[in-house]
Amino acid sequence: MGEWEAGLDDEEAGAVMRTVTRQLKLWREAAGLTQAEFGAAIGYGEELVSCVERGRRIPRPEYLDAADEVLGAGGKIAALKQDVAEVRYPKKVRDLKKLEAEATELCAYNNSVIHGLLQTEKYARAVLSARRPPFTADQLEQQVSARVARQEIVSDTTARPLFNFVQCESTLRRPIGGKMVMREQLERLLQVAKFPNVDLQVLPLGREENSGLDGSFRLLRLEDGSTVGHVEVAHISRVIAEPKEVQLLDIQYGIIRAQALSPRESMALIEKALGET
Repeated sequence: MGEWEAGLDDEEAGAVMRTVTRQLKLWREAAGLTQAEFGAAIGYGEELVSCVERGRRIPRPEYLDAADEVLGAGGKIAALKQDVAEVRYPKKVRDLKKLEAEATELCAYNNSVIHGLLQTEKYARAVLSARRPPFTADQLEQQVSARVARQEIVSDTTARPLFNFVQCESTLRRPIGGKMVMREQLERLLQVAKFPNVDLQVLPLGREENSGLDGSFRLLRLEDGSTVGHVEVAHISRVIAEPKEVQLLDIQYGIIRAQALSPRESMALIEKALGET
């Protein structure tokens, strides 16, 4: 079971990992085990144990569970899983997840791929695998897991936050991952579109007017009444808090939403795309 690399330039993650690795090393030494002996006992190699204790690898939950059992920590090491849960993901993902958790309403327009909160795991993997330069195998797993973890807020059991997604029809027609992956993804859209707190709209390719040609973006309306925007282009992720810039995005989104089909009409179009896949 490979581990994930720790972001050495991530101060928040670094502080958490220093605490975790210090505890792991102290427990191992108190048990009188070398790194090689400890690794053999929990099913890991000495080199990986060394990387974890030096903070260069973030341990998976299985690693911490095995360490807790072998070292007789009585749950004290296993409890560290909660501390490392969030820092396993890249900082920009953690920051975005925090914003999404604080939002009372999330609005998003996408014209290249299905929105990340709506993606199936297979679709997300296909999207992230297409990145150039490519992710390493560990980085890819980290990115996929982070994206799936963010989707916890989209549920049919809660009334908040409110979601409005507008997808350009091109995202329904682009067979990312192949036909079977795309069929599963379209079925997921139809499922989520029925959630009581979700409005899903499609902006048809046949529209003469499309105010979203300059790219995807999202708006998050927060509990304190403020609104922030978020744009992601290539390898750049940017949160927009300047009121004038946010206002422009808000106006643009309102126009895009008016140009799109109604939620009911959008479901019919998604069903049609599914039938043609």
